[in-house]
Amino acid sequence: MPRPEIQKYKQHADVSDYPKGTVAPAGYLVTDSSGWRSERPALDINLCKGCFRCYLFCPDASIEKLGKKVGIDLRFCKGCGICSVECKFGAIKMVKENI
Repeated sequence: MPRPEIQKYKQHADVSDYPKGTVAPAGYLVTDSSGWRSERPALDINLCKGCFRCYLFCPDASIEKLGKKVGIDLRFCKGCGICSVECKFGAIKMVKENI
């Protein structure tokens, strides 16, 4: 799955400047999405067994493969908790977001 990329938003001057298909390619973000979540995943790398279930189920591509383990890119995480539910080893727990 391609990693999301933050790209600078370009203001269009006229309606004819807008793309004819989708507005932006998949993975296009104009800012990180972590500013509004109330919980975030906390990873205990020592409990991670490298099954990559969290990676497969993450809807935001926030989980990345780091060799035989995973990492979480919190810039793109929306705090849905799917990774925590899917982790059968308890390596990912949802914690209150630091505001």
